[in-house]
Amino acid sequence: MLWIEAIGWGAALLTMSAYSMRTMLPLRLVAIFANLSFATYGYLTEIYPTLVLHLALFPFNCFRLYQILNDTRQMKRVRAGAGNPFENLGALLKTRNLEAGDYVFRKGDTVDHLYYLRSGRIALEGIDVTLTTGEMFGEIAFFTDEKQRTLSAKCIEPCEVAYIDEATFLKLYYQDPSFGLELMKLTTRRLVDGMHRRPEACTPQTS
Repeated sequence: MLWIEAIGWGAALLTMSAYSMRTMLPLRLVAIFANLSFATYGYLTEIYPTLVLHLALFPFNCFRLYQILNDTRQMKRVRAGAGNPFENLGALLKTRNLEAGDYVFRKGDTVDHLYYLRSGRIALEGIDVTLTTGEMFGEIAFFTDEKQRTLSAKCIEPCEVAYIDEATFLKLYYQDPSFGLELMKLTTRRLVDGMHRRPEACTPQTS
Protein backbone atom coordinates (compact mmCIF):
# COMPACT_ATOMS: atom_id res chain seq x y z
CA MET A 1 0.00 0.00 0.00
CA LEU A 2 1.09 3.55 -0.71
CA TRP A 3 0.71 4.71 2.89
CA ILE A 4 3.00 1.93 4.10
CA GLU A 5 5.62 2.94 1.52
CA ALA A 6 5.21 6.54 2.70
CA ILE A 7 6.12 5.45 6.22
CA GLY A 8 9.24 3.74 4.90
CA TRP A 9 10.32 6.73 2.84
CA GLY A 10 9.61 9.04 5.76
CA ALA A 11 11.79 6.88 8.00
CA ALA A 12 14.58 7.00 5.42
CA LEU A 13 14.37 10.80 5.21
CA LEU A 14 14.48 11.09 9.00
CA THR A 15 17.58 8.91 9.11
CA MET A 16 19.28 11.00 6.43
CA SER A 17 18.39 14.15 8.35
CA ALA A 18 19.87 12.71 11.56
CA TYR A 19 23.17 11.93 9.83
CA SER A 20 23.37 15.48 8.47
CA MET A 21 22.91 17.22 11.84
CA ARG A 22 25.84 18.76 13.72
CA THR A 23 24.30 19.11 17.20
CA MET A 24 23.45 16.12 19.35
CA LEU A 25 20.07 17.07 20.81
CA PRO A 26 18.12 17.40 17.53
CA LEU A 27 20.09 14.45 16.10
CA ARG A 28 18.88 12.13 18.88
CA LEU A 29 15.30 13.40 18.64
CA VAL A 30 15.16 12.77 14.89
CA ALA A 31 16.87 9.38 15.33
CA ILE A 32 14.15 8.33 17.81
CA PHE A 33 11.40 9.25 15.34
CA ALA A 34 13.30 7.39 12.61
CA ASN A 35 13.49 4.28 14.84
CA LEU A 36 9.75 4.39 15.49
CA SER A 37 8.98 4.89 11.80
CA PHE A 38 11.27 2.07 10.64
CA ALA A 39 9.95 -0.27 13.34
CA THR A 40 6.40 0.45 12.17
CA TYR A 41 7.40 -0.08 8.56
CA GLY A 42 9.18 -3.34 9.38
CA TYR A 43 6.14 -4.64 11.28
CA LEU A 44 3.62 -3.72 8.57
CA THR A 45 5.74 -5.18 5.75
CA GLU A 46 6.92 -8.16 7.85
CA ILE A 47 10.57 -7.23 7.28
CA TYR A 48 11.63 -8.44 10.70
CA PRO A 49 15.38 -7.60 10.58
CA THR A 50 14.42 -3.93 10.14
CA LEU A 51 11.86 -4.22 12.94
CA VAL A 52 14.32 -5.83 15.38
CA LEU A 53 17.16 -3.45 14.52
CA HIS A 54 15.17 -0.30 15.20
CA LEU A 55 13.46 -1.70 18.29
CA ALA A 56 16.98 -2.31 19.62
CA LEU A 57 18.21 1.18 18.64
CA PHE A 58 15.19 2.95 20.13
CA PRO A 59 16.10 2.55 23.86
CA PHE A 60 19.74 3.33 23.06
CA ASN A 61 18.81 6.65 21.46
CA CYS A 62 16.39 7.40 24.32
CA PHE A 63 19.19 6.84 26.85
CA ARG A 64 21.55 9.12 24.94
CA LEU A 65 18.84 11.77 24.78
CA TYR A 66 18.42 11.51 28.55
CA GLN A 67 22.18 12.01 29.02
CA ILE A 68 22.15 15.09 26.78
CA LEU A 69 19.19 16.64 28.62
CA ASN A 70 20.82 15.89 31.97
CA ASP A 71 24.09 17.52 30.86
CA THR A 72 22.12 20.51 29.59
CA ARG A 73 20.42 20.94 32.97
CA GLN A 74 23.80 20.84 34.66
CA MET A 75 25.12 23.48 32.29
CA LYS A 76 22.12 25.71 33.03
CA ARG A 77 23.02 25.47 36.72
CA VAL A 78 26.58 26.43 35.81
CA ARG A 79 25.39 29.51 33.90
CA ALA A 80 23.08 30.47 36.78
CA GLY A 81 25.90 30.24 39.31
CA ALA A 82 27.96 33.30 40.14
CA GLY A 83 31.70 33.39 39.50
CA ASN A 84 33.46 30.08 39.03
CA PRO A 85 31.84 27.69 36.51
CA PHE A 86 32.98 24.76 38.66
CA GLU A 87 30.66 25.64 41.52
CA ASN A 88 27.61 23.79 40.19
CA LEU A 89 29.10 20.82 38.34
CA GLY A 90 28.28 18.47 41.20
CA ALA A 91 28.78 14.80 40.36
CA LEU A 92 30.96 15.59 37.36
CA LEU A 93 33.74 16.58 39.73
CA LYS A 94 36.13 14.20 41.47
CA THR A 95 37.76 15.20 44.75
CA ARG A 96 41.06 14.77 46.57
CA ASN A 97 41.82 15.47 50.23
CA LEU A 98 45.37 16.70 50.76
CA GLU A 99 47.41 17.50 53.84
CA ALA A 100 49.50 20.58 54.56
CA GLY A 101 52.73 20.34 52.57
CA ASP A 102 51.26 18.12 49.83
CA TYR A 103 51.55 19.23 46.22
CA VAL A 104 48.56 19.28 43.91
CA PHE A 105 51.05 19.45 41.04
CA ARG A 106 54.66 20.44 40.52
CA LYS A 107 56.38 22.57 37.93
CA GLY A 108 57.01 20.50 34.80
CA ASP A 109 54.19 18.02 35.43
CA THR A 110 51.96 17.09 32.50
CA VAL A 111 48.74 19.11 32.39
CA ASP A 112 45.76 16.77 32.54
CA HIS A 113 43.25 18.34 34.98
CA LEU A 114 41.56 21.58 35.92
CA TYR A 115 41.21 22.20 39.66
CA TYR A 116 38.79 23.89 42.04
CA LEU A 117 39.63 24.55 45.70
CA ARG A 118 36.67 23.59 47.86
CA SER A 119 38.40 24.25 51.17
CA GLY A 120 41.81 25.25 52.49
CA ARG A 121 44.61 27.40 51.08
CA ILE A 122 47.16 26.67 48.35
CA ALA A 123 50.34 28.56 47.50
CA LEU A 124 51.38 28.97 43.88
CA GLU A 125 55.12 28.85 44.30
CA GLY A 126 57.20 31.37 42.42
CA ILE A 127 54.57 34.06 41.95
CA ASP A 128 53.63 34.80 45.59
CA VAL A 129 49.94 33.97 45.14
CA THR A 130 47.77 32.20 47.72
CA LEU A 131 44.53 30.56 46.60
CA THR A 132 41.58 30.37 48.98
CA THR A 133 38.30 28.46 49.06
CA GLY A 134 36.23 28.84 45.89
CA GLU A 135 39.06 29.52 43.46
CA MET A 136 39.85 27.66 40.26
CA PHE A 137 43.46 27.01 39.31
CA GLY A 138 45.61 25.11 36.85
CA GLU A 139 43.67 26.44 33.87
CA ILE A 140 46.31 28.58 32.17
CA ALA A 141 48.82 25.79 31.53
CA PHE A 142 45.92 23.70 30.24
CA PHE A 143 45.79 25.90 27.14
CA THR A 144 49.52 26.05 26.43
CA ASP A 145 51.14 24.13 23.57
CA GLU A 146 53.67 22.49 25.90
CA LYS A 147 50.95 21.12 28.23
CA GLN A 148 53.31 21.37 31.20
CA ARG A 149 52.85 23.05 34.56
CA THR A 150 54.71 26.34 34.74
CA LEU A 151 54.73 26.44 38.57
CA SER A 152 53.97 24.30 41.62
CA ALA A 153 50.80 24.33 43.76
CA LYS A 154 51.45 23.46 47.42
CA CYS A 155 48.88 23.06 50.20
CA ILE A 156 49.43 25.48 53.07
CA GLU A 157 46.85 23.63 55.19
CA PRO A 158 44.57 20.60 54.72
CA CYS A 159 42.67 21.07 51.46
CA GLU A 160 39.79 19.54 49.56
CA VAL A 161 40.45 19.88 45.85
CA ALA A 162 37.90 19.09 43.13
CA TYR A 163 38.97 18.44 39.56
CA ILE A 164 37.87 17.34 36.10
CA ASP A 165 40.01 15.66 33.47
CA GLU A 166 40.56 16.82 29.91
CA ALA A 167 38.00 14.42 28.40
CA THR A 168 35.26 15.66 30.76
CA PHE A 169 36.16 19.28 30.06
CA LEU A 170 35.96 18.74 26.29
CA LYS A 171 32.60 16.99 26.70
CA LEU A 172 31.27 19.98 28.65
CA TYR A 173 32.70 22.40 26.13
CA TYR A 174 31.14 20.72 23.08
CA GLN A 175 27.85 20.07 24.86
CA ASP A 176 27.55 23.70 25.94
CA PRO A 177 30.21 26.17 24.69
CA SER A 178 29.03 28.70 27.30
CA PHE A 179 30.97 26.66 29.85
CA GLY A 180 34.13 27.14 27.81
CA LEU A 181 33.31 30.84 27.45
CA GLU A 182 33.04 31.26 31.22
CA LEU A 183 36.32 29.43 31.66
CA MET A 184 38.02 31.68 29.11
CA LYS A 185 36.72 34.76 30.95
CA LEU A 186 38.24 33.48 34.18
CA THR A 187 41.51 32.68 32.42
CA THR A 188 41.65 36.16 30.90
CA ARG A 189 41.02 37.79 34.27
CA ARG A 190 43.78 35.64 35.78
CA LEU A 191 46.22 36.66 33.04
CA VAL A 192 45.38 40.36 33.40
CA ASP A 193 45.80 40.10 37.17
CA GLY A 194 49.16 38.43 36.62
CA MET A 195 50.26 41.29 34.36
CA HIS A 196 49.43 43.78 37.11
CA ARG A 197 51.19 41.73 39.79
CA ARG A 198 54.31 40.95 37.77
CA PRO A 199 54.57 43.28 34.75
CA GLU A 200 58.22 42.33 34.27
CA ALA A 201 57.15 38.78 33.36
CA CYS A 202 55.09 40.14 30.46
CA THR A 203 57.76 42.52 29.13
CA PRO A 204 59.95 41.27 26.28
CA GLN A 205 63.55 40.84 27.36
CA THR A 206 66.17 42.81 25.42
CA SER A 207 69.85 41.96 25.19
